[in-house]
Amino acid sequence: MFHAPDPGQVRLRAASRAVLGIGAAVASVAAAGLPLPAVVAGGLAALLALFVVVDPGPARQAVTTALMPVAGFPVLTLAVCLHGVPAARDAAFLAVVFAGVYARRWGPRGHALGVFAFMMFFLAQFLRAGPALLPELYGAVGLGLGCAALVRFGVWCYERGTTPGPVPVLPQERGLRRPTTRQAFQALLAAGIAVAAGQALSQDRWYWAVGTAWWIFVNTASRGETLIRGFRRVLGTVAGIGGGLAIALPLHGAPAPTAALVAVCVFGIFYSAPLSYSWMMFFVTVMAGLLYGLLGILHPALLALRLAETAVGALGAAVAVLAVLPVTTHAATDAWIRRALHAVRDFTGEAARHLAGGPADDLARHVAELDALLARVRQSVAPLVHPLNPLRSRKARARAVLALLDECARQVRGLAAVVADPHACHDERLTAACGRVETAVRRLVPPAPASPLRVVPGAAGAHPHAEAALAHLQGLEAALTGLAVPLGAGPRTTVPV
Repeated sequence: MFHAPDPGQVRLRAASRAVLGIGAAVASVAAAGLPLPAVVAGGLAALLALFVVVDPGPARQAVTTALMPVAGFPVLTLAVCLHGVPAARDAAFLAVVFAGVYARRWGPRGHALGVFAFMMFFLAQFLRAGPALLPELYGAVGLGLGCAALVRFGVWCYERGTTPGPVPVLPQERGLRRPTTRQAFQALLAAGIAVAAGQALSQDRWYWAVGTAWWIFVNTASRGETLIRGFRRVLGTVAGIGGGLAIALPLHGAPAPTAALVAVCVFGIFYSAPLSYSWMMFFVTVMAGLLYGLLGILHPALLALRLAETAVGALGAAVAVLAVLPVTTHAATDAWIRRALHAVRDFTGEAARHLAGGPADDLARHVAELDALLARVRQSVAPLVHPLNPLRSRKARARAVLALLDECARQVRGLAAVVADPHACHDERLTAACGRVETAVRRLVPPAPASPLRVVPGAAGAHPHAEAALAHLQGLEAALTGLAVPLGAGPRTTVPV
């Protein structure tokens, strides 16, 4: 986690800004004279605004942040008003779960608003809020969102002036096979199991099971991803409970050290989230223990109950993902690998056209798209390369595929650097090499709907840029040819030189 590359120090800046924004929100709510439950609500609202709003560009992010009260306040009101009517409350919670997941079909904004709506219902259960507390919760959540927006878009908007990275998505299917529809029904069943099992364990803290089931379905696409996410959540919770016993329990809710440690946990959540779900859950669990300490209700039995609720929530997610329209890890991984290989082909065509005298405006975009797709491939294939996977042959094939795709990406980046040089010239050997790359991709996956690769012939030469470009193309061809074995696309063939 601490040695992983952080290009542009994005994770470091995001974590530092989160501590600043959430700290400002908590201080503002406390300065307004609102009670401790409202302070917790304001801090949570700021955390969500900084964590789940990932629209491309600050302008769209600001709109999504501004819409959060529109999505969250009605749900918060409903949860508070139904707090004393368990049957209606549970039914409403399940409806919010379904709608929140279904909203992901509208992209990052739908996802963020769905998460915020769910967490407002969760917050009402966490605080056991009654109608009398509702005005204070409105004010605290509004202040929290305002402070987060001020820090994110005013004080420290490091995204301004940068080009948003691509967000890869697969072609949408129809009906119940559509990912958002399928996941909505899966999450509904998982939440239903979590409500029943969670209440069997505790009538007071049952909502932890529902929260576990909900978050396991975030950013997962196959049953393998979902099962691994559940395992990692339980693992992180176990470690976090150990941290809570060692750190939060001895503090007895002392305000100053608790506030400092909550800030450390916030930093850890944001810094570790892109890399390790288990570490993120460790910090979330320790922070929850610290907050329970502030509220004066922390004790070892409560932490043990937290683990039990997490386990039944993960079990509910596992049952749902196996029973309702399951998508195998193989199917999901295959789809992302196809997208990545088509991206390699598209980049090669763009590079070849530039070497023939065309513009190179889209080269960087193609490289960024390939990097984003490879990140999605790694996430999809993670269940196959997990240490607990007993299928050694599948694990070896998956690792081979990842290694060869990483080699493709390395050659693509090198080729992009050469081709982008204004002195790069065309060489007829590059035409043949680009054609061989296209053929190699075609052997692995069906042709993409894009136009076929055509390069204007040119004269042969020994220009150093042509030699460098040819070396990268040959390396790319070798990696693509090597992929035929682990992907089962045919026997290994000799790479032309």
